[in-house]
This record gives sequence, structure tokens and C-alpha cells, in this order.
Amino acid sequence: MTPLRAAVLIPCLNEERAIRAIVQGALQHSGQVIVVDDGSSDGTVAALAGLPIHLIRHERPGGKGNALRAGFRRALELDIDGVLTMDGDGQHHYGDIPRILRVAAGLPNHIVVGARLIGRERQPWIRHVANDIADWGIAWAVGQRLVDSQSGQRWYPREVVKLAVDVAPQGFVFEADILIEAARRLRTRVAAVPIEVRYAGEFRRSHFKPLRDFCRITSHVFGRVVEAGSVVRTYGIARNTPIQIINPDTAGHPTPTDTATSTELA
Repeated sequence: MTPLRAAVLIPCLNEERAIRAIVQGALQHSGQVIVVDDGSSDGTVAALAGLPIHLIRHERPGGKGNALRAGFRRALELDIDGVLTMDGDGQHHYGDIPRILRVAAGLPNHIVVGARLIGRERQPWIRHVANDIADWGIAWAVGQRLVDSQSGQRWYPREVVKLAVDVAPQGFVFEADILIEAARRLRTRVAAVPIEVRYAGEFRRSHFKPLRDFCRITSHVFGRVVEAGSVVRTYGIARNTPIQIINPDTAGHPTPTDTATSTELA
């Protein structure tokens, strides 16, 4: 398969402890790394000094959705096939970039999510529950079953990136709405690559507030389900359209799951 030309997009807010190592790692896999500093008040920008990146700076925090949109606009100016996003706090490992891109190269018109399935028992229980419920609701709106729909490490094909710059919601709702809009307007499917859960004491406290942001995402997604028309029909479609969970490291050995169909990359 022809390797994908990927830009790596990293939105960040007050990530001075982790951001340089993450960006240096991303540069090992892509010559086009875009960092959007969303109004950091610490030494995040100084930590990036001297690195060959596209740096976008916001004077004040505008939310993750706004930061991603700014990065997508910059990416569309580059000669790329799509964008791989990852968070700037260290929860996503740059070593998974080629694994995700390998799967994406074999699945045109797919969003490929780095799903936190390896060592999931280490995930804080409240996040685990919130993610499961979010997967159920967002799947209903998207029209296929999903796993770890809240993961910020994912591949977006160029056509989805073009669509995403016009998606309106802010904050963490933005990433859910990209999945919904891409499925409805471009018939984009979603696949997942298992990645390791990375929660450690050195990471700063997450900007994601489980109760507040979960309620925002849930209420927004419910509205998107209702606007689609038949609530019962769309639920049936979603529950009967499984996600592809693909482990590119185990040729001939599909990743087992009790909630979705596994498909091995040829």
C-alpha cells in the first residue's frame, strides 16, 4: 500500500511538561506537525522553541473544537492525504502513529480511531462508564457501533478535514459531531486500532470534566439522533452495523471483542 501523506495535529493548553517530547516523537513520523497553542499561560510555547513545526497561537483559550478547526485549516494548505490528531498531555503515544496510518492506508473513506483498549482496566472508572455511554449514544447518531468514540487520537481523511472546518460545536462535542457529519454527508465509516491506556501521575489534570462534558455531549447527540428522523429505525441500523477493530501488529490474528466484528488488515 502507498504510505499516506499525513499531517499530525496536536492541540494543547498548558502542556509545558509533556509537549516537547510528544512533538519530537511526532516529527519522527511526519514532516508536517501542526501545534495549536490554545492560549496557554505556562511555558508551553517556550518548550517548542527550535522545533520545525507549524505553530498556531491563540491569545486566549477557545476550546478544543476551536483549536482543532484552526489546525485543520492550516493542514488543508499542505500537500497531505489527511490529518492524524493526538492530545498534547502524553496520553497518546507517538509510536502508535504508524500503526494507525497503516490501517488507514487500507481503508479509504474511513476515520480510524486509536481506541484505548489495551490495559483498559487502568482507566478511571468514571471515564470508563462515561465513554461506554457516549459510545452507545454517538453510535446511534452515526449509524454504526463504536468503541472509544471520545479518543482524541484519530485519522481523518482529507475530505473529512474539509468538512470539519465548518462543523460548529465547540469543546469536546466537536469531535463527536465530526463523526456524525462525516457519516451522514460523506458516508464515512469508522474503524479502530487498539492502543494502550496511558494514565500516569506526571500528566496534568485532564481538561475533560466527566460530568459536565458528558452531559453536553449526550444532550447534543440526542438532538442529532432526533433530527435524523426515525429514532427506532436509526437505532436498529446502528446496532446492526459493527465497527472494525484492527490490530496491524497481529497479521492473521484479528483482535478479539465481544461487542463488535473484528477485521484483519490484509
